[in-house]
Parts: sequence; structure tokens; C-alpha cells
Amino acid sequence: MDLRGFISLCEKEGQLKRIKTEVDWELEISHVAKVVEEKSGPALLFENVKGYESPVLTGAFGTTQRLAMILGKSPDLSMVQLTREWLNLSVKGVIPAKEQKDGPIFENIVDGDKIDTFAFPSPKFYELDGGRYFGTAVFMVIQDPETGDINLGTYRMGILDNKTVGVQILKGKKADRIMKKYAKAGKKMPACAIIGGDPLHIFASAATVTGAKSGYDVVGTLRGEPVEVVLGQVTGLPIPAAAEIVLEGEIDPAQLRNEGPFGEYTGYYTEELIKPIPKPALDIKRVYFRNKPILWETSVGRPVGDQHMLYAFTRNASLWSDLTKMQIPGIKSVYTLPEASGRFTVVVSVQQMYPGHADQVGAAVIASNTGAYGIKMVIIVDDDIDADDLPRVWWALGTRYSPSRGTQIINRGRSTPLDPAIGADENKFITSRIILDATIPFEWKIKPTEIKLNDAMMAKVKARWSEYGID
Repeated sequence: MDLRGFISLCEKEGQLKRIKTEVDWELEISHVAKVVEEKSGPALLFENVKGYESPVLTGAFGTTQRLAMILGKSPDLSMVQLTREWLNLSVKGVIPAKEQKDGPIFENIVDGDKIDTFAFPSPKFYELDGGRYFGTAVFMVIQDPETGDINLGTYRMGILDNKTVGVQILKGKKADRIMKKYAKAGKKMPACAIIGGDPLHIFASAATVTGAKSGYDVVGTLRGEPVEVVLGQVTGLPIPAAAEIVLEGEIDPAQLRNEGPFGEYTGYYTEELIKPIPKPALDIKRVYFRNKPILWETSVGRPVGDQHMLYAFTRNASLWSDLTKMQIPGIKSVYTLPEASGRFTVVVSVQQMYPGHADQVGAAVIASNTGAYGIKMVIIVDDDIDADDLPRVWWALGTRYSPSRGTQIINRGRSTPLDPAIGADENKFITSRIILDATIPFEWKIKPTEIKLNDAMMAKVKARWSEYGID
């Protein structure tokens, strides 16, 4: 599957709307997309962008159904069920990428003075943004100079000038650690910014596939067939043969440039609105693109939009995988709330097996590789409640949670600097956390008796449902 195949599938399943009237890249595209995303509407393909001939896609991740379509699964699955399917896929044997000599991405090649980042209909999303953003649904390919492993990561990319885009590589993340290796060696870091190809590439960092040497290996393993890649002509880095747009160049770790501000996935601006924050910048040496390339964007901004659905799913998958590796027993489901920006709040359903089991789960979440970064609230519920059944989660908080017994506050943990709850004069990399145990204590000998529907009568009611004339 490439991006065009996904668009065709969405259209076939009634999950895509083509917008044929002219729209402006400045604010209009993002505002239309945001209204539709917040109502869980279809993906949108803007075919008539003012001043451009190529289209813009938004809302690809906007519903669980479309996430399921990307993964090749039934659109009827819930977020938790879809995550469980993902975990089953990620234990397969590695299917490495397959190198090709040529591909559709080489249909157009531009370098030298002809390079122009403004040649694509990159939107300006929100009024206070620092400019136009080429990359919100983009992934970057770099190579670890010591191990040779290929890293795929997603970073926002604002246009700085016609030959440069900023890259928001946050401190401590894997790309930052790789970039520091180039800096130590006094070298620039080769990099390719990629839009399009298999949409699964955006998910690659959330899956753990033992033996995978690159994100492409992960995608191939999950898809069940190798990713076809070609080598960039300047950097030699692998890029998807069926990508839509590729910016190939290098990042000088010693040369940072101001980028932003940008309306983030939290629904707020960061302190960049007050003071510029220098970022790494991709100096573009060559551009590749398909005929009439599709620029894929996500609208970001306040929840819930398609990026929050993506964040929620990928963090569900990576956190659940972490807990499995940590051999924490009894985990029934994991759910990261899209409404909480797809990051900050997590619910875990657990079948308790011993006293203190729920406490162990809460501690394991914030000690895991995924949970150690940015999560501020962990809610633990019993296994009779699915983690994504939020009405039942609220029921558990109302009837099983005792504040004095079930509350743990951890004063220091790793944060994302994008968290607006951390003041500008505070340490943006440190946050506090709360664990809410909404389970019935395992050791209680006398437990509350839950009201339950009679199984035999429910079977009878379901069998006769059509006779009642209710539905």
C-alpha cells in the first residue's frame, strides 16, 4: 500500500471526501479540516488549492476505522481491539526492505537553484503560527553512524526559506542522540524528509520487532511484504520507492535556526510565542516528487483531531508492548485518551492476582520506556472494564476509587517541553504524576456486590430484539 492506494481504499469505503472548490493554503485548509476532524468526519482531499496544481490530504487518522484500514484490519474494531491485533502482528519474523533501482519517486528531480520548498501547497494552519508547515504528517530518515541502523521518526517541519525547513527534534529523543554522535565527530547529519509511501511508516516507531535494523523492516514485517526502497542520490539513505515527496539534504548540529511558533497537538502554543527556540534545520540538496504529488498534512491543534488518534494508538501499542516485555501479569487492555492530546492520560485494565498488583501496574507504566515520557495521569481499573470504555472508567472512579487509599503522587518525572501545564519559568523537562487506583482491593474478603444482568434473560432479549420494535 502507498498513500494513493490508501486514498482509493478510503474513497471505496466512504471514508474520503474530495473538495473540488478552490481553497486557500493560508488558514482555510486547516480550518475546514479541523471542523471535520472534530466531528469524526471523512478524510479530505483538497484538489484545488489556490496557486497550486497538486492536492493536499488531511484527516487520514481521524477515526478508528481509518486507523484499522491502514493496518489492514476490520474497521469494526475498537481502539483497544486494534491495539491487540497490532501486538500480534509485531511478533512476526523480520521482513527486511527490498532495494530497487528506480521508483515513482524519481519521476521528478530538482536540485541547485531550482529547489523551492514553496513549490508545494504547504498550509499555514493557525493565525499565530510562525509560517507555513511542510511537515506535520512527515517522517525523517537518518542513520546511526555507529550501528548503521536506520531510524524513522516524525517531527514537525516549518519552512524557513526556499531551501531549508526546520526540524523539531526534541532533546533526549532518539534522533537527538544520533545527531549528537555526528556533532561529536564534527560532521553534518544526512537526512531525508519524506511524505507519502505506505501510511504505516508513521506508525513504525510504535512497534517492536526483534531483529529489525530499520523502521522499514518494521513496516515490512507488519505489512507482510517487504517495503520497496530506493537510495537517495545525495545521501545514499533509503527512501520509499512510492513516496510522494522527498527533501534530501543534511543537518548541521552546530547550526540552529529559529522555527515556530506552531499550534501544537496540546491545543496550545509553547513558549516559542514569547521567545524563539532555535532548532536543527534541514539544508535541502535535492528534491524528488511524483507527478502531481499529494501533500499529506495533519491539522494538529486542540483535541480531538487525526493526530491525536494517531498518538493515542501508537502510545497504546508501545506502552502495552513495554508492559508485556516487563512481564507484568494480568494486563487486559491499555488506552491512551485522544481527548487528553493522545499522550498525557492512560487507562490500564488489569486482572488482579495478588495484593498490591494494581500498584505494581501503576508503577510499571511510569517506569516503562513509553510511560516515562510525558504521561501525567494513570488510571487503573479492574478487568471487568475495558480501558477504552470511558463511561465505565468514570463509574469505577466514582464507586471504587478512594482518594486517600488510591492516590499516589510522584513529584518528578520526565516531561515533554510541549506540555502547557508547565510554566515558562519552570523546568520544562520535569513533571509531576498521579496514579489513581480505581480497582477493588484484591485483599478485601468482603467486596461490593455488583448488580449484573441475568445471562439467560439477556440471551432471550437479544434473540427477540427485533420483535420489540425498538431499533
